[in-house]
Parts: sequence; structure tokens; C-alpha cells
Amino acid sequence: MIIRPYAPGDDAALYDICLRTGDNGGDASHLFTDPRLLGEIFVGPYLRFEPSLAFVVDDGAAAGYVLGARHTPSFEEACEQEWWPPLRRRYPRDSFPAGTRDAHYVEIIHERRNADPAIIDEYPAHLHIDMLPRAQGHGMGRALMERLLAALRDAGAPGVHLGVGAANVRAIGFYERMGFATLRASENGRVMARATT
Repeated sequence: MIIRPYAPGDDAALYDICLRTGDNGGDASHLFTDPRLLGEIFVGPYLRFEPSLAFVVDDGAAAGYVLGARHTPSFEEACEQEWWPPLRRRYPRDSFPAGTRDAHYVEIIHERRNADPAIIDEYPAHLHIDMLPRAQGHGMGRALMERLLAALRDAGAPGVHLGVGAANVRAIGFYERMGFATLRASENGRVMARATT
């Protein structure tokens, strides 16, 4: 099991990992009609705009990844200009029945997102990390995070933040062990952050 940089042929596998970890770390395949929808939001734009900050756990096939953006406002603007418009055309608001998971995430595609300035002043970068069960418990999550933190530090980002669902207790514990502290908490989730050094 190794960690390697993202390669262009990885896209489909990383989209699949996103789906298979999309239910608070568990498999969300049964929750979606469109299996690409989660990946279009949480994987695709990172591979497009920040490929040098994408790293893959590989055990003969992709088994996990970490994706980062060095400057969240610039990343959000690039997505707003180039990534979301074609997705909004492909996924109109009435694409799926109301109340479904697909419909919820289509709404996310149509919302303009802006990071909180109070967070990005100190922690301008952000990340997503997902690993299939077969890659867990071998130290690969820590190794992935350390690889990304070093890359963010080299790119000049002093701090990084992330969001995690409240029900994903295992991930919260992992982030805490990696030195992340909770900046905000609600019944739905947390925003956690740490310096890159």
C-alpha cells in the first residue's frame, strides 16, 4: 500500500470512493440514483483546479485519497466561473424528486458558496479525505494527511480547515489526533482546523 500523486486516469475510481464513503464514512451507493453526483461536488473540482494537492492510497487500485485547495476563496471563484455552470445545466433543480438525496445535492450545486472570512483569515486552505475500509487501520490516513499538510505548507498556506458530519465520530477522533481543533459545532457537524506546520 503506497501513497502517490493523483494521475488523470484516477478520476472514476476517486468518484467511486467518494460515493462509497459518502454516508458519514459508510457506503452511500444505495442512497443515490446518480452515482456520480457526490463526486462532481467533492472530487471533480479539486482534480481540475488543484491536481498537485491530490494524493491517492494505492494497493493495486485506488483505495483512498486526500484532496486540498490552497486558497479557498480563489478555489470557490474558479468553481463558480468554470465548474458549477455546466453542472447546473446538467442538473436542473427539478432533476430528482423532492426530498431525495440526489435533490439535496443538486441544490448544493445551485447554491453560491463562500467560506467564512473569520475562518479563512487564519486557515485559508481546506481539504477532503476519504478511505475505503480496506485502507483503514494501516496508518495511511495519517500518511495522507501529512503528505497534504507538507504540500500546503510548501504552497504557502499557513492553515487548513475541513467540515465533518456530527455522526462521523470516527473521523472526528482521527482529525483530533491529527491536531485539528473544533472551531464551530452544530447538531449537523463541525468545522475543524489546524496550522500546516
